[in-house]
Amino acid sequence: MNFGSVRRPTGTVRCRYCSTSLVATPGERAIQCMQCNGVTRIRRNHRIPQPMPMAPPRYFPHSRGNKRAVLIGISYAGKRRGYNQLDGPINDVKFMRHLLCQRFGFPGDCIMMLSDDQRDPFKLPTKDNIRMAMQWLVQGCCYGDSLVFHFSGMGAQVCDDDGDEVDGYDEAICPMDSFEKGPILDDEINEVMVRPLVHGVKLHAIVDACHSATVLDLPFLCRIPRPGTCHWEDHRPLSGTCKGTSGGQATLISGYSDGKSNTSMTPDSYASVGAMTHSFIKAVECEPHGVTYGRLLTAMKAIMLNSGGNCNLQGPIGGMPIRKIANFSGVQEPTLSSSEMFDIYRKPFVM
Repeated sequence: MNFGSVRRPTGTVRCRYCSTSLVATPGERAIQCMQCNGVTRIRRNHRIPQPMPMAPPRYFPHSRGNKRAVLIGISYAGKRRGYNQLDGPINDVKFMRHLLCQRFGFPGDCIMMLSDDQRDPFKLPTKDNIRMAMQWLVQGCCYGDSLVFHFSGMGAQVCDDDGDEVDGYDEAICPMDSFEKGPILDDEINEVMVRPLVHGVKLHAIVDACHSATVLDLPFLCRIPRPGTCHWEDHRPLSGTCKGTSGGQATLISGYSDGKSNTSMTPDSYASVGAMTHSFIKAVECEPHGVTYGRLLTAMKAIMLNSGGNCNLQGPIGGMPIRKIANFSGVQEPTLSSSEMFDIYRKPFVM
């Protein structure tokens, strides 16, 4: 994809790359072009004021247990001109739900699933629904809460316009209506899901998408030059903008990728799962008595290198064998970022 920024009168934006005239949705920070797939930044001083937020739909779970999760899978069926739909995201959320319930004791009625195979409009992963789901996840969080956010789909990069990114780019996730309303930028994800986390609350995000290594905009990124070692990079913006929590802990497990898709084609008689999601679930399942963050990342990397496109997950997909891995995000190895630095080889991974 191509990315850039451009100044235009309020209400319309011209695609930086193909000059198509695009209608800017009120309050959005970027817009994606259906003609060329390019993402164009909307300058801060040209944004249309955001309308009053909508009330959460009745579908949203009323249960407020101390274990809650939002799981999002998007295939973009019929949405991307010139591209096939993604294989894997719909199954990814089903397997993640199975893992959370069976392994970590998450109540089923405290897990919200958004996927583009749903008929209920409130269960579709639109930009508005994803925003409200993120708010629902952290709203009223308190000491002892364990929260999970999982996204499987497309990611994007957009030129940074406020100087808070080390590499000069904002990362983003693409909802199913990204071509109409644009992606959700890491600045917004950080503001909505990270900053409200109070002391004693932990959030784990697992993101299976390209350009997702720092999509929560967390202040510290962990590098593992070789097994048994780690190096934390300080990604706090020089501007002093706060990207941390209100005392809680946020951790992102995602993947490094160069944005080039490496999708495994699968026969119709088989179903597939995403490479990042698959490696995460297998690494957890292979350690029935628990695992540290360091061991988890090491196991995930080994699974990615050795799976060769074959999958033997057991789980919730009835009547269809899961035998293939679809690396739609082009992930080459797992990455870890966090709101705080810690010893990844000593700290247990617990959801």
